[in-house]
Amino acid sequence: MFIMKKTLWSRLIICYLIAGVMVFLLLNTYGLDLLEKRLEKDKTDLLIKEANLISSEYMANFYDEKLDLDSLTTQLKSINTFLGIRVWIVNPDGVIITDSSASGNAKGKNINDIDPGFLDKNISKNNYFKDIFYEPMLSLTETITYDSQVRGYSVLHTSQKGITAESVYYLDVINICFLVFLPMLFLLFLYIYFITAVPLKNLIRAAKEYSSGNYNYALVLRGLSEYRDLGAAVSYMAGELSKLDDYQKKFVANISHDFRSPLTSIKGYAAAIMDGTIPHEMQDKYLNIILFETDRLTKLTSSLLELNSFENNGTFLDITSFDINHIIKKTAESFEGSCRDKKITLNLVFSSKVTYVDADMGKIQQVLYNLLDNAVKFSHSNSKIKISTEIKGDKVFISVKDYGIGIPKDSIKKVWERFYKTDTSRGKDKKGTGLGLSITKEIIQAHNENINVISTEGVGTEFIFSLTKSQE
Repeated sequence: MFIMKKTLWSRLIICYLIAGVMVFLLLNTYGLDLLEKRLEKDKTDLLIKEANLISSEYMANFYDEKLDLDSLTTQLKSINTFLGIRVWIVNPDGVIITDSSASGNAKGKNINDIDPGFLDKNISKNNYFKDIFYEPMLSLTETITYDSQVRGYSVLHTSQKGITAESVYYLDVINICFLVFLPMLFLLFLYIYFITAVPLKNLIRAAKEYSSGNYNYALVLRGLSEYRDLGAAVSYMAGELSKLDDYQKKFVANISHDFRSPLTSIKGYAAAIMDGTIPHEMQDKYLNIILFETDRLTKLTSSLLELNSFENNGTFLDITSFDINHIIKKTAESFEGSCRDKKITLNLVFSSKVTYVDADMGKIQQVLYNLLDNAVKFSHSNSKIKISTEIKGDKVFISVKDYGIGIPKDSIKKVWERFYKTDTSRGKDKKGTGLGLSITKEIIQAHNENINVISTEGVGTEFIFSLTKSQE
């Protein structure tokens, strides 16, 4: 058993066939009836027009004795010949005194004997008088008056069958036009198919390629602008997926590196302590190393969890009003030891003695800690770090500026990426996870604020972020 596959093409073919059949049926039922009624009305109007002409011209001359009965009959026969309208002139008693038909078979007959109520009807359809008509007729009866007296009736007939035949003829012409139009309609459906189904097939093929990991597949769509826009969106999505795929690979590689290194140290030193390779008096040293590496793993895990919570909107901010100057001072105090070791001077410059902001105090303290940690890490010995605040309108701008090694120009945009380190060897700073600046940016963006970096290699780096000033 054949089952047509439900494709767009099959649906279009079905719609085409249904449309064709429905139009054909409509034309040959309702259309034919409507056409026949229209032609019937036109014929009726023609009968009325001729009846008025006969009453006003021919019958007036006849009653004025300017026209005899034979001449009148001749005039009526011309109407019969040219217009196909059979005319009877009937006297007041109902007797037909003249008949325009060549047979003249109605002359002398009394209509009242044939159909007693006929003369009382203005319009009558499908009349069939035995021995007079050989087909159904459409008839019109008009009263003839002369000198304000009823002198008789003019009765006009036209073939009812002729009206139907004329309707069929016109309908046949329409049907032929429709049959000529059908191939054009098919071409229209074919055009619709090519401008809809073909781009969809290309999109499906591209989607399959992208889903299999072939992000370099070139998708080119022509035709309607909507499909071109959709194609551009799909291509953009593929590009983003490609970046995500690269990021995931890089993410796994970085995670593997950052976890493997401390785990290798922990396992190695723990095994050496267990089998006695490391003397008892040296064990404290290596246990401290194991603790150090454990702390590094803990920090790395916490950072990853924190970033994940930001991505999933799982972190809620506890917005309060606090003095940002006070938080800067507290954060700077935690770096006194590391600054003293590198002989770094911390300069705190505030635009006012007290500056209140609306933010999550704990998160902003973490931002300041990450930025200061970064500044200390990449500053030269015997240098300085400047932390300042500036009020502009309803915003407070906080700056952390160092005069250290700076960031290479091609790396500035990458510093916000996870695990990114300007030191590609990854050996210069084993403490770093490459996540501090990523967390910093996530926190600032969660506050609907901005953070920017300005850096020149060999000169120094400045991080500036904004917070909302408290309304006092």
